[in-house]
Amino acid sequence: MPHSSSPGPRRIFVGLILLSLLLVAVALWPFAQALFLAAIFATLLSGVQATLTRWLGGRPTLAAALLCVVVTGLVLGPAASLVAYVVSEAVAGAQAVAATVRQEGLGGLVERLPSAMQGTAQRLMAHLHLGEAQLSAALQQQLSERGEDAARVVGRAVSATGTLLVQGVMMLVALFFLLVDGERLVAWLEEMSPLEPGQTADLLGEFRDVSRAIIVSTVATAGVQALLAFASFVVAGVPNAVFFGLLTFFTAFIPAVGAGGMCLVAAAVLFFGGHPWAAAGVAVWGLTVVGLVDNLVKPLLARRGMSLHPALIFFSILGGLSAFGGVGLLLGPLLMATFLALLRIYRRDYGRQPRAEVSTPSAAQGVGELQELADGVPVAGGRGDAQAEPAQSGG
Repeated sequence: MPHSSSPGPRRIFVGLILLSLLLVAVALWPFAQALFLAAIFATLLSGVQATLTRWLGGRPTLAAALLCVVVTGLVLGPAASLVAYVVSEAVAGAQAVAATVRQEGLGGLVERLPSAMQGTAQRLMAHLHLGEAQLSAALQQQLSERGEDAARVVGRAVSATGTLLVQGVMMLVALFFLLVDGERLVAWLEEMSPLEPGQTADLLGEFRDVSRAIIVSTVATAGVQALLAFASFVVAGVPNAVFFGLLTFFTAFIPAVGAGGMCLVAAAVLFFGGHPWAAAGVAVWGLTVVGLVDNLVKPLLARRGMSLHPALIFFSILGGLSAFGGVGLLLGPLLMATFLALLRIYRRDYGRQPRAEVSTPSAAQGVGELQELADGVPVAGGRGDAQAEPAQSGG
């Protein structure tokens, strides 16, 4: 059945496609971050998936399942454990403070403080000109009034932990299917894409290169920061320096905290333990050396895998974090690289074509022709040939 040449039905069909695309985006938006991270990990692990499939005798499903287990053990497991540990310790600390004040009063709470803080707390109590009983009653009142706020904070923290677990599960499911059917998905995208042949492959290649560069640079930068912070912990005598070093590595991926924030926590532990000078040294080291590594090393490492200027990488990372949160660490540079790739492809395929060569002689050729005419020598291909032919025929 021949299709109508009228543009009306075609426009309606394009509108239906756009509407369905919008509805699909709305339906998948709650899992947008999980799907995006799954695409990143699938891009990074595509080569490993192919190699592992060959080792397992051509079983891509088993290879994808093993890689999902590895990702869970190396990424999702430590992240979920860290969040659960922080939440549980915060809740336990708040409950311990409230129980101590109710049972032993403010004096019992002061006695449980480190020795370096006990004198400061007692001087503060004397400066307020209030007795221990009055301060204990006031503190108990504040704890009771803030109990509901604390409960809401804990509830939000637990909810955030549950959301993180759900997003992690969705990411693993999407990662599994992308690893199994990744090649067919890429072929389908190239076939269904409205772009010209080769352009979709160029954009997917840009996505792969940028993703690999950002992941490698981020992990390497976190490792460098953790090593520098661990060295300061050992020199300053921070208790459980290995534990704080591991926490520094994981917190380096959190934009709001960073490795410098963990150095401040270690400095606080030293200060309350009676080592103010060591605490000051760790704090200064963390805010200067450890903190600046993230802004200097990461753009330089990321540049090795991307054709972007370090300044563009730096500002795209900061802008992505500000606009999209933690996922902006990847999304910001990826958007910048995609924009520049589109410009490059457009200039290559649709840019100005080189001007056709005009038969008008250049200035140097004109001078040569004039010199030949002045010498009486016919110019090949010029008007001299037309004048010379009659002369020759007449002879």
